[in-house]
Amino acid sequence: MFEKMEHEYRRQLLHAAFGLLVLLFPFIGAEILLLLSFFVIMGLTFLPEDSPINRYLYKKPLPGSREMLTGNINEGLKSAKNLAIAVFILMLISSLLDFTSYRFPLYVIAGAIAISTFGTSAAKFIRHRKKLQSLRYEPKNIDGHESHILPSSIVLLGVGIITAYIAGTWFLYWQESDVSSNMLFFLAVIGSITGALFESIPTRIDNNISVPLGSGMSMWLFSSFGYSVPAQQMFIALIFSLVLGYLAYRTKIADLSALFSAALLGVLIIVFSELFWFILLLTFFILGGAFTKFKYKYKESIGLAQSKGGVRSYENVFSNSTAALILAICYGIYPQHAELIIFAYLGTVATATGDTLASEIGTTAHSQPIMITTLKPTQTGVDGAVSILGELAALLGSMVIGLLPILFGRVDHVFLALAVTTAGGFLGTNVDSLLGATLQKRGLLSNSGVNFVATFAGAIISGALYLLLI
Repeated sequence: MFEKMEHEYRRQLLHAAFGLLVLLFPFIGAEILLLLSFFVIMGLTFLPEDSPINRYLYKKPLPGSREMLTGNINEGLKSAKNLAIAVFILMLISSLLDFTSYRFPLYVIAGAIAISTFGTSAAKFIRHRKKLQSLRYEPKNIDGHESHILPSSIVLLGVGIITAYIAGTWFLYWQESDVSSNMLFFLAVIGSITGALFESIPTRIDNNISVPLGSGMSMWLFSSFGYSVPAQQMFIALIFSLVLGYLAYRTKIADLSALFSAALLGVLIIVFSELFWFILLLTFFILGGAFTKFKYKYKESIGLAQSKGGVRSYENVFSNSTAALILAICYGIYPQHAELIIFAYLGTVATATGDTLASEIGTTAHSQPIMITTLKPTQTGVDGAVSILGELAALLGSMVIGLLPILFGRVDHVFLALAVTTAGGFLGTNVDSLLGATLQKRGLLSNSGVNFVATFAGAIISGALYLLLI
């Protein structure tokens, strides 16, 4: 056990040491860094299996062991090479953009590397230590990857934020720039949550590729907006979002990937708009989670229950909330159109709520549903099937979203807000059913894809109604 722990400790130290590359960023250009990462890739590719580095970092597998049978003896070096490949890709993008009007700042890449080296190394060390202490391994998922542990993911998030902020500060200390400390902290939080999210998603893609690329691209995107908030406000938004996501995780409404997805959404929606608009979106998640459990055994018996016991994943979060996120960002960037954006936001949340309630409650109806495209009787649970109970649930769910901003005094036009939100949510829900009966039935859209399109449709409908009625 101790020998295995020692080898893991050495590997993670080497992995973290790769992050020290960021110390060179202020003094050499992206082209030199591009060449350096290329040479690292080549060196790791042609490194002999019996090299001193391999013997130092990897215990020779026993005959018949999993490592020997699968041929994954040098899996650690493969991960190191993948990290170098990710850095190479980021540097290549930065170098190519130098010939355009766009820029991929090196301080952003430095932050992404810090998150994917120091952050992930700390997380892996915590995870490995916990496994050895408990003398048992976490269950395997269907892809054969180990399930992720919440404490190690939180460590990744915390260490990632600190080291990404330090890396950015180090770079800007040596370079003349007007980037504020608030912006650095804002990007460090966004990049670290994104990294923790990608690390929590079970996938065949190595985290040493997905984490740095995901973190780097998200930080680049938001750095281009030039929008930031005071660090204290950002910290409060982060803690608030994490606590609420954790509560959903503990009550088995969301899995780990959904926790970090909701945290990312929460931070962005709070800082770009207001806390209330995130609470409104949380209302959808709470109602959706609660009604997923509604007559769950009955829905399970007829094969229509939500998979994994009704636990939501990142796919559920993003398919139903991407439109809301985009509108919240637009709210912060284009305050001159704030009222229109608010009504569109109400429409998209109402659509997500109405559709979820229609699905979870409508499938329990004893009356036979009809197909929305033909109005002919069909089986319960078929894509595009609607029922009176489901339509009433969609209407009531949409009305709840319309009533909340009125009760909390967040809108000026009371009856307009209720009418536009309810109509947008109800019609958006039926757009979802229409897409299910056509595009989803033909295999052109998945269920998540249908939800994604329908929530945008609800936003457009509510926004259009607002412009017509105002």
